[in-house]
Amino acid sequence: VTQKGNNGPYIQSERLAIYEQYIQQLLDNDYAYYAFDTAEELEDMRNRQRLNKQAPRYARSEMKNSFTLGMEKAKELIAAGEEYVVRMIVPENEELVFTDLVRGVIRVNTNEVDEQILRKSDGFPTYHLAVVVDDNAMETTHVLRGEEWISSTPKHLLLYRYFGWKEPLFGHLPVIINETGKKLSKRHGDVSVSSFQEKGYLPEAVLNFLVLLGWNPGTEQELFTLEEMVASFDMSKVQKKPAVFDRVKLDWFNQQWIRKIDEMDLLERCLPYLEQSDLLIAQGNGTWDTKNGTSVDKSFLLQVVLLQKDRMVVLGDIVEAIRFVFDLPEYEASLLVWKKSDAVGAMKMLTLLKEQLMAISVDNWTAQGINDVIFPWIKEHEYGVGDVLWPLRVALSGQQYSPGPFDIAAVLGKEEVLKRIDVALAMLA
Repeated sequence: VTQKGNNGPYIQSERLAIYEQYIQQLLDNDYAYYAFDTAEELEDMRNRQRLNKQAPRYARSEMKNSFTLGMEKAKELIAAGEEYVVRMIVPENEELVFTDLVRGVIRVNTNEVDEQILRKSDGFPTYHLAVVVDDNAMETTHVLRGEEWISSTPKHLLLYRYFGWKEPLFGHLPVIINETGKKLSKRHGDVSVSSFQEKGYLPEAVLNFLVLLGWNPGTEQELFTLEEMVASFDMSKVQKKPAVFDRVKLDWFNQQWIRKIDEMDLLERCLPYLEQSDLLIAQGNGTWDTKNGTSVDKSFLLQVVLLQKDRMVVLGDIVEAIRFVFDLPEYEASLLVWKKSDAVGAMKMLTLLKEQLMAISVDNWTAQGINDVIFPWIKEHEYGVGDVLWPLRVALSGQQYSPGPFDIAAVLGKEEVLKRIDVALAMLA
């Protein structure tokens, strides 16, 4: 949190003197009082309430505070160094009404509202005081927060009244729950925002996913830019029930956004993962050294990243997805054999295919250029497409599922492709 302008946001620890002024104002106007109860005394009070089946609420008339002791005695205790807190006064049997932006009209009887601590014994304010003072100072007009804060809103409304301030509009949003139905929490093994960032979830995807957890735009559109969200958002379409955090759906959104963003932008976002791996070493001049000693530039790396653009779920996938470009892939010879073929058939096809590839000039060595030579040749000799392309795919990538073999060949270059075919032939021999 940083200090910005006249309207915050604020660092609470730097505003203790300000909070103290407002606490004193409440005390002077009989909207708050001192309380000296120990933890044991408060626990005894709660036990009595449980036995009597009473709602848990500070029993002012039974406890040790400036009402039961008198203000003079209370000040004597404070002067003597007695620990104390400051609690707010809640009027008896009054109906508080406010219109929630999500849930409509909410009515609460003050007999159900606890006399909240506003100042702790260490001198720090509680959330309830600080949020009201700070929101007023920041000229906040709308307070949107989780539904667990509904029960605190009556306390905040009373504080706004006591200070003579206009209260903001309140809207209480549905909580996000995990697959077990519990509120999303790191304590239950749910991950943090930083964890999503580290794995390579795009901010655009996470924001898109989260906004649709609790909001229905009323259309079939699923992918929204921030600008489109702002233009389309309507509080009346925010749902009331809890939303389930569906990791599979988040992955889908991330895949879509990886495909959607600009290609160079995607490369820039992938580079930190590649530089942190053992694949690339940045040289600081727009080039990178690979682990085998060759130097590559952004133009080459863009081609490499685009090979896997449609297959990436998170940015962190890029390292293992393109490792075969920089490392000679390891695989079992049996993987080179297509379906009903055999090792002899695979060797024959790779040998014939190598002859065709050798005839392609370096100038024509593109995915389309290779396609224009190999597919007519396959058709002319009535070869099975799988019989030809499957062993090539495996020889180049070592993978059962990979980008198209011609796309891989174009990135690897003619010399590396022929080298890898020779390796495959040696494995089959």
